[in-house]
Amino acid sequence: MSPKLCLLKFAIAELFADASQSGSVSLADRYGLMAAVLESGQLTEEEKCSIDRLLRLAARGKVTIVDELSTLSH
Repeated sequence: MSPKLCLLKFAIAELFADASQSGSVSLADRYGLMAAVLESGQLTEEEKCSIDRLLRLAARGKVTIVDELSTLSH
């Protein structure tokens, strides 16, 4: 039996805001997005739109994909 994924409330909105502010999507962000997409039946329309906007930003080069665990500066 596979474990059930459970997204935190407002996780997608916060991920989108963080990526927009930092200009990058971290490894942890990508895992969060993957979990969200796998549980797509539970996403709100707003969350789906946020994911689409984030993907468009990445496709246009406005947001970079980084291999760091976090985009927070130390």
